[in-house]
Amino acid sequence: MTEKALRLGTRRSKLAMAQSGQVADAVSQVTGRPVELVEITTYGDTSREHLAQIGGTGVFVAALRDALLRGEVDFAVHSLKDLPTAQHEGLVVAAVPEREDPRDVVVARDARKLTDLPRGARIGTGAPRRMAQLNAYARTHGMEIETVPIRGNVDTRIGYVRSGELDAVVLAAAGLNRVGRIDEVTDFLSVDTVLPAPGQGALAIECTADNTELVAALAELDDPFTRAAVTAERSLLAALEAGCSAPVGALADLLADGQIVKEMRLRGVVGTTDGSTLVQLSTTGPVPETHEAALALGRELATEMLAQGAAGLMGERAQ
Repeated sequence: MTEKALRLGTRRSKLAMAQSGQVADAVSQVTGRPVELVEITTYGDTSREHLAQIGGTGVFVAALRDALLRGEVDFAVHSLKDLPTAQHEGLVVAAVPEREDPRDVVVARDARKLTDLPRGARIGTGAPRRMAQLNAYARTHGMEIETVPIRGNVDTRIGYVRSGELDAVVLAAAGLNRVGRIDEVTDFLSVDTVLPAPGQGALAIECTADNTELVAALAELDDPFTRAAVTAERSLLAALEAGCSAPVGALADLLADGQIVKEMRLRGVVGTTDGSTLVQLSTTGPVPETHEAALALGRELATEMLAQGAAGLMGERAQ
């Protein structure tokens, strides 16, 4: 007799289905059970408003979490950058698998790189974080660009470029990789140019805390470094009291001496969307060996950024 299939709750978008399908295969391998995808529509999928207007925090995850708590699905897969920083009562992030490429990328007309875009180029993005850093970069390097707020899936966003409505769009490398469209990228943006969103490129696998057998099975997919890095990044976001659509970028990475990993560096940025003011700082410490140590790294950098005036640069505060 075949074991009962595990039900994986996922958003309906092509990207969400692709990444959930990859997780489903991995979960089947570690549990020996089939996994079926249960498609769930979230408010963030149906609203046509920009994320900053609808309060980006949690708009893509609330319906999935409700389905978990009602027992309609056994576990759910989220893009970690969409997950609110506060722990949800009754739920646990059982695994954070190894992270994809966290960088942002450009898809532009005529295969252009960011620095090759024509004067007055219109660049589409749905993220105030990207707008702030792109505009700051343009100011520093004497470029004239216009950042245009857009919504929609990968097809829609790249379609603005193909139709000539926009000169370029900025997207996450991880998303394009997961849907098999990374070859359409015309420029990979260095994290020194644009810091990604906290948790960008990582996934969160969430289930109910009382399902201890499933929690233990899913934990086999956890990557300790990725979890430490995203915990530090999200701790920074939480300490800044910013939502996931606020203009905050963060990235934690390892600093190595040869083959020996020495420290973890956490970089953060907050800026006005016109790029006129940025607070960009970093801190370095021992590689966190506990959840509390990773949280402390994020809080430490947030304290420094707030002291430099970061609070006044964020359009969205936590509700």
